[in-house]
Amino acid sequence: MPVRLLANDGKELKLRIEGEGSSTLQLFRSRLNDHPDVEYANFFTGHPDLDDPELYLRVKKGKDASKVISELCETIIEDFSNLSL
Repeated sequence: MPVRLLANDGKELKLRIEGEGSSTLQLFRSRLNDHPDVEYANFFTGHPDLDDPELYLRVKKGKDASKVISELCETIIEDFSNLSL
């Protein structure tokens, strides 16, 4: 899943997630909005055939958005690595 950084000013982060659909973005949005340091998180799909979805994150004052998303990715990786079929 290639990720392109579109904007990062410390408090706000905007990422373009190439080749992913709303299921993946919904997982990130749901977990980010449950995070105590997050003020707002959402994703925008754009045109389904032309645009890759974008994830937007805004954290509370004094917090670092890139740190929050990195920690979340580690948690998601850990959760999925513990799955067994």
